[in-house]
Amino acid sequence: MGDAPCIMQPMVRRALGSNLDERPRYIEPHSPVVFPESAEVSESLLHVVLRTILFQLLADHLGSELTVGSDQLIYFDADSPKQCLAPDVYVRLAPCVEPVRSWKTWERGAPEIAVEIISDDDRKPGVWAKKLKRYRQLGVRELVRFDPECTAGNRLRIWDRVDGALVERAVQGDRAPSLVLNLHWVVAPADAREFALRAAVDVGGPNERLIPTRVEARNIEAEARRAEAEAHRAEVEAHRAETKAREAAEARIRELEAELARRSPERS
Repeated sequence: MGDAPCIMQPMVRRALGSNLDERPRYIEPHSPVVFPESAEVSESLLHVVLRTILFQLLADHLGSELTVGSDQLIYFDADSPKQCLAPDVYVRLAPCVEPVRSWKTWERGAPEIAVEIISDDDRKPGVWAKKLKRYRQLGVRELVRFDPECTAGNRLRIWDRVDGALVERAVQGDRAPSLVLNLHWVVAPADAREFALRAAVDVGGPNERLIPTRVEARNIEAEARRAEAEAHRAEVEAHRAETKAREAAEARIRELEAELARRSPERS
């Protein structure tokens, strides 16, 4: 989303004077602050796969009414380009009408949800504490931390915005409800991966289900097409068998009629 064009109203024009070239002069020299659109950060293949799975299934499920992004720099300090984060997946409760190249919270607000898939770098001493502090400053309402290689049973951790503070929630097991979206965060297999962060809907209801990944969605669609084709073949076979049976019955009727005709007294 590009910056909105500046439309100068008549009242503002009068305040500046009739000559629009008369601009304010500033005492201090000014250099524009540059906020890069991307940064070179290495990530493992597992990290890329898990990030992509979650991003795609949320984007497909939530649609265009909400903004779903992945691995984009989000700046939260107008004076410092170093004050930024790049969530593996984020959700903003507003539609995205144009591609966002440089996300600045003082212009667009903060995403309500951020997801971090833990990498080897995040496990280094002090790295997660520093990242958590930045998320507190960023202003997200829900921070989800997923560690696919955790063996201690705490693969899923969640922080909520409570009275202005970002507070870790008590999470039992590998699933927990989102307090922002109408879904549950679930750790489950996905696309041949033993552990992936996914989402489920209608949890506890009659239609509880995991939101499918794109691979699963393609498989479901292919299976539906196969079932439809099989049903069509069965219908064709049933129609063919019915036609054959009817033709046989009609032929038998003709034979009987011919036999009766031969035996009729009038033919004697």
